[in-house]
Amino acid sequence: MAGSGSASASTVRPASTAVSTNTAASTSTGYTWGNPGGGAKVPRAARAVDTSHPNHVIGHGTPSGCTSAAVVKAVAEGGIITFNCGPKPVTINMRATAKVVNTHRETVLDGGGKVTLNGRGKVRILYQNTCDKKQIWTTGDCWEQHWPLLVVQNITFADAYSGVRQTSTSNYGGGAIFVEGGQLKVVNSGFISNKCYKTGPDLGGAAVRALGMWPGRPVYITSDTFRGGRCSNGGALSSIDASWSVFNSFFTRNKTTGWGENPKAHGTPGGGSGGAIYTDGDNYNVLIDGTIIRDNVARRGEGGAVFFVVDSGSGQLTIEHSTLHANPSGGYVNLPGIFDDVDQKVTKPTVIDSTIN
Repeated sequence: MAGSGSASASTVRPASTAVSTNTAASTSTGYTWGNPGGGAKVPRAARAVDTSHPNHVIGHGTPSGCTSAAVVKAVAEGGIITFNCGPKPVTINMRATAKVVNTHRETVLDGGGKVTLNGRGKVRILYQNTCDKKQIWTTGDCWEQHWPLLVVQNITFADAYSGVRQTSTSNYGGGAIFVEGGQLKVVNSGFISNKCYKTGPDLGGAAVRALGMWPGRPVYITSDTFRGGRCSNGGALSSIDASWSVFNSFFTRNKTTGWGENPKAHGTPGGGSGGAIYTDGDNYNVLIDGTIIRDNVARRGEGGAVFFVVDSGSGQLTIEHSTLHANPSGGYVNLPGIFDDVDQKVTKPTVIDSTIN
């Protein structure tokens, strides 16, 4: 793809004045997720919710009650869900995917900083789909509807996997979390070594895949860490027709595994773009604020850090108070690690007080 973007009213900050890269302060699980030195002002809507009065508590004070079946049951029942697995951190090996029921207005999953949900390299962990034909549709048009709202906070997702290929069903991508319709917020959580299928022109999101989300609010990513993800596109995040607001987060060592881009080149399976973040669709925006994106790779595609393409309508990629460093791309980029195209015109993001190199 060729073209030239006009310069935006923005600044690219020298590397010598980059934001803090501190990413490892101690908590009950041994980590503080995200970028503690990010300093982005987080709006109320993007913050953790109060879970002091849960509807469901998984466990009875020991790890034995904290099982995959208990997680699946609680998520299906909706409401505020917390854990009581004892004083030490616990890993729950997921045997099945926990599915949000469309008719529940809100589902909140709070691990209390002690819970890891592990997909064992076999299982997608969370699934929400307002267009799922096996569920009750709450509106006549399932796409981009307001509810349900899924919130995950103070929890870790590890070794999840979605092996769904792009040619077989609409719910491809999303190794740890897949959402279609409604709203999603992720706060103070870690995504470690998650994967989804290795090829496909628009398949993506080793950690999170979001499709057709309610346009009244972005997907919120607040104080989260994404490390070691692998997928055809979007080694961490991927979406179609969804806006994102990413605050004080940290992306590192995520990598694309596809090649041939989108639409796929002749003789290729497609994919390979957006080492950390891959977004596509119409009329959407992406904000990255107080965030570090480094050492991610789009090995045979565009945008080692961020792939941002608006097919039709308006859209803006904005990077504020952030550091994007050493995110190599196999294809064309506008700025180091970034591919930005709006209405088939190569452009540049709005960059404010940030380092991109």
